[in-house]
Amino acid sequence: MDINRYLPSYGIENKHFIKISDFSTEELFEILYATKAMKSKFIAHEDTRILKNVTVALLFGDTSLRTRSALEIGVRQLGGVCVNLPYSEKDMRAGENIKDIVNIISRYGVGALVTRGIPLKNLDEFCAVSSIPIINSTNESSIPLQTVCDLYTIWEKHGKLEGLKIAYVGKGSANAHSLILGAIKCGMEVAVATPNEFALKREVLNSVRQFGHVLATDNPVEAVRGADIVYTDSYNYHSVITERERAILEPYCVNTSLMSVANHGAYFMHSLPACRGVEVTEEIIDGKNSLVLDQGENKLHTIKAVLALLIK
Repeated sequence: MDINRYLPSYGIENKHFIKISDFSTEELFEILYATKAMKSKFIAHEDTRILKNVTVALLFGDTSLRTRSALEIGVRQLGGVCVNLPYSEKDMRAGENIKDIVNIISRYGVGALVTRGIPLKNLDEFCAVSSIPIINSTNESSIPLQTVCDLYTIWEKHGKLEGLKIAYVGKGSANAHSLILGAIKCGMEVAVATPNEFALKREVLNSVRQFGHVLATDNPVEAVRGADIVYTDSYNYHSVITERERAILEPYCVNTSLMSVANHGAYFMHSLPACRGVEVTEEIIDGKNSLVLDQGENKLHTIKAVLALLIK
């Protein structure tokens, strides 16, 4: 389906935003068009205080810089306020009940709960009892906000999504899973190159292949050849990469040689934080075809779009 032929209604049926697999192509397009509208209004300095007097609660189970910043700034630009809730695995093990947490928060007048680092099993429990929207920014199985942000950035730069080839290289991750699923749902050609030690699980690939063909290989050159976008991710975010792991992943470092087999003018993408010289060389991530700053900027507008669509 061609996104440029789609007529948005600026509404989605889903009450929550947990993983890309929950959304149809049309619903993804709705979010992308809402992101475009939010960015246009931001550039034009238009008033977007549509969440005036709305409180958005953040429940983060791990550290965050860009996502937390974009959330707090975005909610403020929409006229709302953010409240950070304390979260501790120790509290959960001590008997905190998910149903009680969500029901009490909703009685405080909170408009939505945004989580990070909360396992999918717990999120499913949240959604089953929550009267307010639950938004998963990141967890062990899905990173949907980043995916929508990335798809919007590609659409913004290329003017289309359908027919473009995106190649993901490096360490198989939740980000990779969300990205390739979102890309293939939007009509993109997908290739993935990972070492066998860090490959995406077979069930993950099978779930994506329900929507189209995915080239999965351990050869980064094979995956990148003819790509319009080359994407990699952090190897050691929230964990330390060992020398053995570094050696295994070294052939997947995105450098000038690897980019040379992509299409002329191919863009490079990375969700950050990036370790220069490990998953990508400095001349690529800081080069003229790098979209990392655009991705970081567009996360703000994606977050605002999702909040605007979900909070009634």
